[in-house]
Amino acid sequence: MLNARALATPAAAFAALAFAAAAPAAAQTYPTRDITCIVAFAPGGVADTIARLLAQGLGPKLGRTVVVENRGGAGGNIAASAVARAAPDGYTLLVTTTALAINETLRKNNGFSTSELKTVAIVASSPEAMVASASNPAANLADFVKSVKGKPITFGTAGVGSGSHIAGEYFFKEIAKVPATHVPFQGGAPALNAVMGSQVDLVETTLGGGAAGQINGGKIKGLGVASARRAGVTPNVPTYAEAGYPSFEASSWVGVFAPAGTKPEVVAKLNAVVEEVMKDPAVRDKLTTIGFDPIEGTPAQAESYFRAEVAKWGKMVKTLGLSIN
Repeated sequence: MLNARALATPAAAFAALAFAAAAPAAAQTYPTRDITCIVAFAPGGVADTIARLLAQGLGPKLGRTVVVENRGGAGGNIAASAVARAAPDGYTLLVTTTALAINETLRKNNGFSTSELKTVAIVASSPEAMVASASNPAANLADFVKSVKGKPITFGTAGVGSGSHIAGEYFFKEIAKVPATHVPFQGGAPALNAVMGSQVDLVETTLGGGAAGQINGGKIKGLGVASARRAGVTPNVPTYAEAGYPSFEASSWVGVFAPAGTKPEVVAKLNAVVEEVMKDPAVRDKLTTIGFDPIEGTPAQAESYFRAEVAKWGKMVKTLGLSIN
C-alpha cells in the first residue's frame, strides 16, 4: 500500500505511480534473451530428464531458447551455489532435487544458504519405497519386520547422504526399531541389482529411481511406499501406513529455483509457464511412466512446500546425528 505522505507532492506521486507501473512491465518484457537451466546432477538422471522436458516446453512458450547445463558435484551444491550467486534476473535457474533441502542441515560447508534461492515451482515427486528380492515371502513392511524378529539386517541405497539413505536409517532406527546396517552403492541400479541377487536384505529407493519398472516386471517386490496413497505406477504396493506405519512419509522431488531477489512478477511468470508445461498430457504421461507424480502450485505454495521439506529432512538428519563436512 502506498504511504499517504509519499503522495504529498506531484513529484512524489509521479514517482510512486512510475514504480507501480514498472512491476507488471518487467513481467511483460521478460524474457528478452535465452535462459539457462543449471541442473544439479549429471546427464541421464531424473533431474536432468525432467529439466529437459521443461526446457522443451518452456522455450516455445517464452519465445526464447532454454539451455540445459549440467553442473553436478557436492550432492547438488555446486549448481545451487552458482545459481545463488547469479544475477537475480530470471535468466539463470536451478533444477535440483530433495538434496537441496537435505543439504541445508546435512552438509556443514555448503558455501550458500537456501535463503539465497527463491522457489519457482516444485514440479514432480516420487515416493520413497522399500523393496526386497522377488522371492521374499513378506507381503508388506510389517510382515518383513515380524519375520526378522529384531535380528540385524542390511539395506542398500544409492549412496551416503541421499534421501533414501536418510529415510531408510530413520525408518529402521526411529520407527520400526530394527537393527539395520546401511550398505551404500554407487547409484540406484547397482543397489537394485544387489537386492535382486539377495546380497542385501532390502533396498530403500524411490519409485522414480528405476524401482517402478523392476517391481512391475516382477524382478523385485515392493514392500511399501512412503506416501499418503498408493502410487499409480505401482498400484499393488501398499503404503507404509497400510502396513502400520502412518507417521512416515518421504519422497524425492524435482524443483525449479531462481536467485533470491528475482522480481516476484518474473517468478510468477516462470511459475505460470512451468505449470502450463506440466499440464501437457504427454509430459504427465512421461512423468507417470518413470514413477513421478506432477505437482501444481503457486510460487507461495511451492516456497511453503520447500521450507517444510527443509524442516522435515533437517529433523531426520539431526535425530540420526548425520553430518558431511
